[in-house]
Amino acid sequence: MSDVIEPPEDARHPTVREEEVRAGTVDLLGAIAYGALTAYERLAQDGAGAPTLADKVTLATMSGRQVHHLERVRDRLAELGADLMGAMEPFHRAFDDFHAHTRPKDWLEGLMWVYVGSGFADDFYAEVAVTVDPATRALVEDVLSDTRHDDFVVEHVRAGIEADPRVAGRLALWGRRLVGEALSQAQRVAVDRVGLTALLMGAEGVDVVAVNKTFSRLVGHHAARMRRLGLQP
Repeated sequence: MSDVIEPPEDARHPTVREEEVRAGTVDLLGAIAYGALTAYERLAQDGAGAPTLADKVTLATMSGRQVHHLERVRDRLAELGADLMGAMEPFHRAFDDFHAHTRPKDWLEGLMWVYVGSGFADDFYAEVAVTVDPATRALVEDVLSDTRHDDFVVEHVRAGIEADPRVAGRLALWGRRLVGEALSQAQRVAVDRVGLTALLMGAEGVDVVAVNKTFSRLVGHHAARMRRLGLQP
């Protein structure tokens, strides 16, 4: 009887776990890409209502960087054999619902939308990215580390509060509303997308304690942002 010939390593069928990780990786990149698209739109709208020409230029520059992030994520998806539009599609409703429920009423609320709302989403992506492949993780970390707009937002929100202390209470409530909606959408996405859930749970399967700690960290990061804005003790 002849010896059994084993198939080459690269010809084996991927395990269920590997399929989940790949699906989760595509989901993660799709969410980041759609997030960049919505941040681009928000920054462009804020730029239109900016009080000075210098502010308009700054916001236009920030908006342009979101397009660059989108292009980098698109390229990584292509390397993984995935399509940008297909990867973004599952997150269309969640992001649009967040937009619909959190429409800024003025310039300061618009700035906080990007800093607080997008910041919470970025923290969520960073938590999920811990378990993806090194190349994707490096890209995600690089994209999410672009926080050059933070100082701009903090400076302008603090200046607005100093000019009219009465707005502080309203902005504090706005920050709580933003994080509440962001947390709700993050939980919804994590439940709806099996691949993302697998990444969030880790290799050992469902770990409710670990997931709760993850969302506690997200809330802690939000509190730090609010303190930096002078809106939380």
